[in-house]
Amino acid sequence: MAQSTAAPTPTTQTLAPLPLRAVAPWAVFVGVLMLVLLYFVGAEQGATALVSGEGVHEWVHDARHLLGFPCH
Repeated sequence: MAQSTAAPTPTTQTLAPLPLRAVAPWAVFVGVLMLVLLYFVGAEQGATALVSGEGVHEWVHDARHLLGFPCH
């Protein structure tokens, strides 16, 4: 006697869209964070320096070269 087993039928799942109110604060946070990082890598030296000394320059020195910012 053969028993037949029915194969499970695949079900499709749909994702609910994220409301803009849930995404907007994170998007603003990430945007501000990227601008701060871009400032420190690209412009934190010389006349626009917020931090005195060469500490920030030494920490982001290789990133400046990688991204094409002049620093010498």
